[in-house]
Amino acid sequence: MEGYFRLSSLDEGEKCRISRLLCPGRLRSRLSDLGFIPGVQVVCLKKSFSGDPVAYKLCGTVIALRRRDADDIIVNI
Repeated sequence: MEGYFRLSSLDEGEKCRISRLLCPGRLRSRLSDLGFIPGVQVVCLKKSFSGDPVAYKLCGTVIALRRRDADDIIVNI
């Protein structure tokens, strides 16, 4: 399945590549510093019981993001 989605829409175990960041200013800079940049592969590892936050693996690191932050990351599956 090809297409663009929000990172928050991935199911556990799904892989994708980051296409672009929609967030402004400091959050954009912070996510970029963590490795969320276009072209990087991301794997959705684990969703918490409530679905927020979610653990993602990228660049050999596991990072948990809140749903509202993951909504600002557009990915290509």
